[in-house]
Amino acid sequence: MNSLKSWIASFCASLAFASGVWAQEKPNVVFIFLDNFGWGEPGFNGGGIIRGAPTPAMDALAAEGLRLTNFNVESQCTPSRAATMTGRYGVRSGNHTVPLGGGVYGLTQWEVTMAEMLKDAGYSTAMYGKWHLGWSEGRYPSNQGFDEFYAVETTDVTVWRQLAGFAEAGMENPVVMQGKAGEPATVARDYDIDYRGLIDGDLTEMAIDYIGRKSNEDDPFFIYLAYTNTHYPNIPHPDFDGVTGNGVWADILHQTDTYIGRVVQALEDAGVAENTVVIFTADNGPEAVPVGNANVSPTPPVQGSAGPWRGTLFTSLEGSLRVPFAIKWPGRIPAGSVSNDVVHSMDLFPTLAAFAGGEVPTDRAFDGIDQSAFFVGDQPNSGREGVIVYMGEQIFGVKWKDWKVLFKENTTAFSPTETFDTPRVYNLLNDPHERESVLFPHTWAAEKALPQLQEHLATFVTYPPIPPGTPDPYIPPNQ
Repeated sequence: MNSLKSWIASFCASLAFASGVWAQEKPNVVFIFLDNFGWGEPGFNGGGIIRGAPTPAMDALAAEGLRLTNFNVESQCTPSRAATMTGRYGVRSGNHTVPLGGGVYGLTQWEVTMAEMLKDAGYSTAMYGKWHLGWSEGRYPSNQGFDEFYAVETTDVTVWRQLAGFAEAGMENPVVMQGKAGEPATVARDYDIDYRGLIDGDLTEMAIDYIGRKSNEDDPFFIYLAYTNTHYPNIPHPDFDGVTGNGVWADILHQTDTYIGRVVQALEDAGVAENTVVIFTADNGPEAVPVGNANVSPTPPVQGSAGPWRGTLFTSLEGSLRVPFAIKWPGRIPAGSVSNDVVHSMDLFPTLAAFAGGEVPTDRAFDGIDQSAFFVGDQPNSGREGVIVYMGEQIFGVKWKDWKVLFKENTTAFSPTETFDTPRVYNLLNDPHERESVLFPHTWAAEKALPQLQEHLATFVTYPPIPPGTPDPYIPPNQ
C-alpha cells in the first residue's frame, strides 16, 4: 500500500511538472493578416510567379505547416476583422458592415477579443497595422487587450486629400494613431498619400523590434501584424518600386513577401521560432475595381486574383469569402499538411485559446470552433462543416462542405442583389465559378446544408445582436 501511495504521489508530481513545463512553453503567436489579398496571389495557391513575383516566404509557411484551401472570412473588412478578433459573426457585435457616416462604431468593451484572451493567459500583446474596429476613444486596440499599438483605420482614406471637394468639406485629415494600454491614444502622424507606400515597411520594423524585446522576457508574446496591403491605393515602397519589372502589383507582392520573410527571420534570430505559431491569411478576397473609374487619383485600382474562384470582396461568391491560409508551428503542426475542409477565421480565437491555455467566453453566442486537434493532426477533419454567408446584416445563404446554397446573390460589389424564389445550389468542386445551379437533382444538398441556418437563427432569441453604434458601457439585455 505504501508503495502504491508513493507511486501515485510520484505520478501526480510528474503531472504537475509536465503542466508547469507546458505553461512555460506556451507558444508565441505572430498573426499576419493581409488586406484584400486574394486566394490566388501566393505561390502556394498557384500564384506567385504567374502574378509577377515569386513568394518564397509565404510558400515556406505553407510548406512547413498546414495549408487550408477552404479557409473562409466575411465579405467586408470590418465584419471580417470583428469575427476574427471575437470568434463571433460580425453581426453579433454590430459590425456587420464597413462603417460609413462617422460617429461611434466598432467593438464595445463588452466584447472579448483574441488579444484579451491571450492577455489573460499571460501574454504580452501588440497590434501594428489596419484596425477598422473603432476609431474613437475607448475603441482603439489598446482598449481591446493590446499593450501597445500603431494603427490606421483603413487605407483608401489616403487619397482623399487628392480629390476635388475634400479640402472644402471641412473633414479631418486621416491619421495614424498609437497608444499603450491604460493611456489615451495619440496621433502618431498624418496618414497621407506620401506615407501610403511606406507604412508596411514601418509595421515590419515594429514587429521585428517587438520580437527582439519580448524574446528576452519570460512571458510569451502575441503580435497582430495587420498589413495594409493589398488594399487600394496600391503604392509600393521606394525600395521595391520597379524591382520586378512586372508592374505595381508584382512589386507589392514581392515587397509583402519580403516583409513576411524578415519577420520570420527575426523569430529565428531571436531563438524563438521553434515555439512560435505563425499564421498567414487575409481579411477578404481581392479588391473590387469599379468599371469606368480607372482614373481615380493618384493611382488606378489594380485587380487582384482569387485564383479559380469568381468574385471580389463585397460579394457572396467564393472569390470574396475564401482566402489563402497557412499556419506553422514547428514540431506541433505537421509540415506539408493540406486540407480542403471548411474552416472560418472565427475558429482562430478558440484554437489559439487551446494552444495558449486561454479561456473562451461562455456568456454569449460564440461561433468559433476549436480546431487545435485538427491543426496538429490529432483529428483527421475540421470540426466545422459549414458557415453562414452574410452580406451586411442580410443572410445570403449557407455553405456546407463543397456545396453552397444561396437565396440572394450579387456578382460584383457594384451590381444589384438578385433574390431567388427557389435557392440556387452550387457544387463548388465542379463549378468553382458558381454559374450553374444544381438544385435539381441535388435538392438533398440544400436539405443537408440548411439546418445549420435554423440553429444559427435560434441563437439570436437568447443573444440579440448589439445594435451598430452602441456606446459603452454595453450591458446585454439577458443580464
